[in-house]
Amino acid sequence: MELSNIAGKEKESKAAALRRGVNNRKGAGSSSEHEGPKTPDPRILRRLAQNREAARKSRLRKKVYVQQLESSRIRLTQLEQELQRARAQGIIIGGGALANQVISGSGGGTVSGLSSEAAMFDVEYARWLDEHNRVISELQAALQEQISENELRMYVESFLAHCNEMVSLKSMVAKTDVFHLLSGIWKSPAERCFMWMGGFRPSDLIKIVVRHVEPLSEQQILNICGLQQSTQETEDALTQGLEALHNSLSDTIISDALGYPSNMGNYMDQMMVAVNKISTLEAFAHQADNLRQQTLHRLHQILTVHQVARGFLAIADYFHRLRSLSSLWLSRPRQE
Repeated sequence: MELSNIAGKEKESKAAALRRGVNNRKGAGSSSEHEGPKTPDPRILRRLAQNREAARKSRLRKKVYVQQLESSRIRLTQLEQELQRARAQGIIIGGGALANQVISGSGGGTVSGLSSEAAMFDVEYARWLDEHNRVISELQAALQEQISENELRMYVESFLAHCNEMVSLKSMVAKTDVFHLLSGIWKSPAERCFMWMGGFRPSDLIKIVVRHVEPLSEQQILNICGLQQSTQETEDALTQGLEALHNSLSDTIISDALGYPSNMGNYMDQMMVAVNKISTLEAFAHQADNLRQQTLHRLHQILTVHQVARGFLAIADYFHRLRSLSSLWLSRPRQE
């Protein structure tokens, strides 16, 4: 009888302990429910942010790469067309660069190819243009990504530095073959229609920029109007000076003192006068390039960083459209 009572008490104590365990688990569950969602681990958040940033940069690199491929394709088409024209004109291509050639004609005349300096400049310009496409792609992507003003300023200054590099290249070829520089043969056909002293008219580019940077403050409008006026006046002065040089050179060439071979001494003296006048073309080329350079830097000072970024992209797009127009023109169907 006592044993059965003892066994019964043990069962009751075990059942009570089981009920207390269940109640404890329920209480713990209910308390955890009242605590709310746990704060995520900072390391997990940092890892997620890094993954998002890596994905963003990957998309950006892919977009830039596609743009570079398209620019390279257009440039390759232009080079192929230039090569075909060069062959048709009798210019020999050898060793990866344009070589000099003088072809004697039946009448004793000559047809000259490019000088070595001009050929080297063309190679360097092609390299600069490829790099220019990369600089523009990066600037465009940076503007679209809405990065900070300081970061965007770095891309804008990279654009200006790249333009300064072009000024240096042109300065070197102007010393040795200013005719090649001023002729604009190194540019695409459509670009040559708008050439002014070996490049573009700064006053025209101011108009392009203004159309893409509005709204402008009152002070900005006043500054840009002043820049437009001073730039136009300098362009006019250089144009008049170059025209006066042309007239003076023409007068020298048609002078009676060049009655060779009646007086060899006078002939050589007058020809040296003509050569000296031609050498002043280099000064005109330098002044025109300096004006272009100063105009871009002045726009950089007048406009905000975002405005000047949009303006520089508009300039690049303008010349890109001219090059595309040239490609379409050269590849157009010919009527038989």
